Amino acid sequence: MTDLSAFPITKRWPAQHPDRIQLYSLPTPNGVKVSIALEELELPYEPHLIDIGKNETWGPEFLSLNPNGKIPAIIDPHGPGGKPLGLWESGAILVYLAEKTGKLIPSDAGLRYETLQWVFFQMAAVGPMFGQLGFFHKFAGKDYEDKRPRDRYANESKRLLGVLETRLTGRDWIMGKDYSIADIALLGWVRNLVGFYGAGELVDYASLKQVPLWLERGLSRPAVQRGLDSPKRV
Repeated sequence: MTDLSAFPITKRWPAQHPDRIQLYSLPTPNGVKVSIALEELELPYEPHLIDIGKNETWGPEFLSLNPNGKIPAIIDPHGPGGKPLGLWESGAILVYLAEKTGKLIPSDAGLRYETLQWVFFQMAAVGPMFGQLGFFHKFAGKDYEDKRPRDRYANESKRLLGVLETRLTGRDWIMGKDYSIADIALLGWVRNLVGFYGAGELVDYASLKQVPLWLERGLSRPAVQRGLDSPKRV
């Protein structure tokens, strides 16, 4: 049996199945990237719910795995060279899982880098902008009388959706015919923007054609639905 005792996080969240990938997460737009990928790749994993509302990511156990104190993070008991590997940052985990299995990323070098640029587009632009819009529209920011911050993020989010709309014209998926980690990276954020954040009207989502169809295709995938509910909230 694999020994994960070198990872202090396992003392707070013990591994019942240490031979499986250990997932420390919450079903947020960033968290579901990894759970969806694990489901799509059919990799055995053990999910651990991390309650960010109770500041569990700031405890010493979680910080021992991710010093940045953010979900998601994983431990792969069968990492490179057969040694356990701890990994954080959702984009890095997506790339790792794709390369580990040889799936959800093209084998052609040029197409591989093209896929990665869309993953990084989500990491660098879509996530931060959509997240800030969510704060200023749905959460504490909604009480600010000055709506310029909200409008700034709404305008930029609308522009980013336009980039996606253009990319998806004539394509089923970000990379064309093949579903990839680029789609997985983006699906949860677009879903959250128009669903949980309720910002569809602010970004004129109804005017888009390709993005809603792409989102519907993605959400119809059984693995996506399973990943959106993992780890299960209590």
